[in-house]
Amino acid sequence: MRMHIGGEWVDKPQKIEVLNPYDGSVVDTIPRGDHDDVETALKTAERGAKIMAKMTGYERYEIIHKVSEMMAERTDELARIITLEEGKILAEATMEAGRAAEIIALSAEEAKRLYGEVIPLEGGPGVKGKLGFTVRVPCGIVVGISPFNFPLHLVCHKVGPALAAGNAIIVKPATDTPLSALKLVELFLEAGTPPEAVQCLTGSGSVIGDSLCADRRVRKITFTGSRDIGEHICHTAGLKRVTMELGSNSPLIVMPDADPEKVAAAATASGYSNAGQVCISTQRVIAHEDIYGDFLDAFKSTVEGISTGNPLEAPTKMGPMIREDDAIRVSEWVDERSAAVLNSSPAVKEVGRSTLRHSSPMSSQR
Repeated sequence: MRMHIGGEWVDKPQKIEVLNPYDGSVVDTIPRGDHDDVETALKTAERGAKIMAKMTGYERYEIIHKVSEMMAERTDELARIITLEEGKILAEATMEAGRAAEIIALSAEEAKRLYGEVIPLEGGPGVKGKLGFTVRVPCGIVVGISPFNFPLHLVCHKVGPALAAGNAIIVKPATDTPLSALKLVELFLEAGTPPEAVQCLTGSGSVIGDSLCADRRVRKITFTGSRDIGEHICHTAGLKRVTMELGSNSPLIVMPDADPEKVAAAATASGYSNAGQVCISTQRVIAHEDIYGDFLDAFKSTVEGISTGNPLEAPTKMGPMIREDDAIRVSEWVDERSAAVLNSSPAVKEVGRSTLRHSSPMSSQR
């Protein structure tokens, strides 16, 4: 796919391959953007911001709402793109596509409700009958940087509100999963969004990220990703408005009066959805000693029931991790922290190219 900058779809000789995490096949290629492309995008976004600011809220609503309808009609197509580039099972991808359409629909509605505030000023002398008021105005140029794990939904969280508020947005999707974002931009353009107002710049974040975040023409940055990258962006951004949605630290505490079967089912769903690649997934379990054994037995049973394989096939309950290096890293963590082994000979399961030691060792919390 080509990237969309400068009001047009642009290709470049330098490419990045987008790989299917399941089998390593090339799904598509994207252009490797550089500093010149950043400048093109920023100059274009300046024009786009002026165009969007002149549109009424209802005009913006009509365009964005049309996109939500198109997304709902093309749920299956969007879900397949998500699965191919990210590796989550098709059922999870379908759910993500549906939620993404809802976010765009909500953004459309909010375009009609950019309320200000009226403030009575009679708290001091000489101001009888005086009122103050505030109005909301667009920021201008917004940069949205999205992660790999929800390649459509989290892009919608950035694009929808930015356009609804009358801004122009430059999307920098994760290099591993740019295709969903590019498809979303395609739908926005098809719905009538000014081409200067929505752009998608592909390439390495280490090459183009700082140029985008440091530029004074950018007035707002919204980022979802790791704490370290978020901290770096905040330092680079200076006095710009920034919105950070960063990683979490998510223990599950199991109390002695809990139902071990219900907790095991919930922990499995939370810990293994999208192969655990969710910022609010269960990251560790702290179980009271009175329930530890019963919970462990129930948890072992539910985890062993997870079928792995091709995420496009219905029987599969968990797909691969995004990169083979990540799967190896997680397996090494498990090996390092194992304090209890549930099976005498832990099985190693192949999830496409991503090899994971599957559920055999489990660390005990003290």
